[in-house]
Amino acid sequence: MIEIQVVNVGRPSPGYLIGKGKREEIEELVELTEPDVVIVNHNLSPVQQRNLERQWNCKVIDRTGLILEIFGARATTKEGKIQVDLAALEYQRSRLVRSWTHLERQRGGAGFMGGPGETQIEIDRRIIGDKIARLKKDLEQVRKNRDLQRRSREQVPFPIVALVGYTNAGKSTLFNKITGASVYAEDLPFATLDPTMRKVELANGQDVIMADTVGFITDLPTHLVAAFRATLEQLQYADVILHVLDISLPDAQARRLEVISILDSLGIAYERDERIIEVWNKIDALDDDDRETIQNKAKLHDNVVAVSALSGAGTADLLHLVGRHLAACKTVQVFDIPAADGKTLAWLHEHANILDKSPHESVFRLTVEIDPADLGRFIDRFGYEPVTEQHDEKQVYDRYS
Repeated sequence: MIEIQVVNVGRPSPGYLIGKGKREEIEELVELTEPDVVIVNHNLSPVQQRNLERQWNCKVIDRTGLILEIFGARATTKEGKIQVDLAALEYQRSRLVRSWTHLERQRGGAGFMGGPGETQIEIDRRIIGDKIARLKKDLEQVRKNRDLQRRSREQVPFPIVALVGYTNAGKSTLFNKITGASVYAEDLPFATLDPTMRKVELANGQDVIMADTVGFITDLPTHLVAAFRATLEQLQYADVILHVLDISLPDAQARRLEVISILDSLGIAYERDERIIEVWNKIDALDDDDRETIQNKAKLHDNVVAVSALSGAGTADLLHLVGRHLAACKTVQVFDIPAADGKTLAWLHEHANILDKSPHESVFRLTVEIDPADLGRFIDRFGYEPVTEQHDEKQVYDRYS
């Protein structure tokens, strides 16, 4: 049985958060129902948590503690578990405030200069600090491995399309509908923690890699965002970002602003970033009039599409919009490439659309449509610069031969 109490806190109590009268009311309810745990939907200080546990004589966890419990249950990969463990230890370290009597005991020192030795709380802090340092080192290795994987993907001309949004907005359901995958997708917060990637073919025949990411939540603690930064960093390198929004909820706008805030903390300027497409999901949960209104509003924007991830309605329009975004991001450049440089010509054929290829003796003049990121990689790797004026073909050949 679950009991829910709404508490109005006009002036938070420093030692308890909740006022005396309401604490005593909840204390009576706890004695009557004998719950396993009391969850406070607010962040508690260590002292507040300890005092509430003493008064109610049961386990108390706050909002962050609950999120960590859910994270721990959802993480399946090594990377996900490392990130959850790191976030949990950062949280536990702040809880060491002599909440329990064993933390006041001392361990004796060694040798003639031993003195009183360390208190248990100092030992626990040091142990947790050592574990955090080790996990951060492991997470840094994860980041390096992810960089290697990203560089490997850069050798393949597949743009990255990343899904992001508030938890339970339907990202994984949309991911499954588009890719045909079977990623765990339930009506639960943080149903997906570990990033998943699948290849998808757009209507124009272009292949893209679609990536599902962890969901966000209001007042997500900063150290949780930091712990999952290795996972969320792929958003910074994505070619298109799909912000999935549950448009059927009354507080959809508030959740949208929360996601924008977290993306901003990751260095993504939402309003100015042309990679972002808003996906107004769950139109199937609306009545006919509201659904028509939402669909008409979506049509007024170039970067918005209304869909139902459950039924698949609107997903074709979404993929078409993704294709348009990718095409709009490409630039047209002209290069003079010696005919003998087969490696460079092959790379351009693989990573760019060849709009025109004009042979002139021993040099090919190629007009190519190419992604800006691929353009930078091409120049860095092969040393060719775009043609800005007519060059003597022999000079061009001599320069690059």
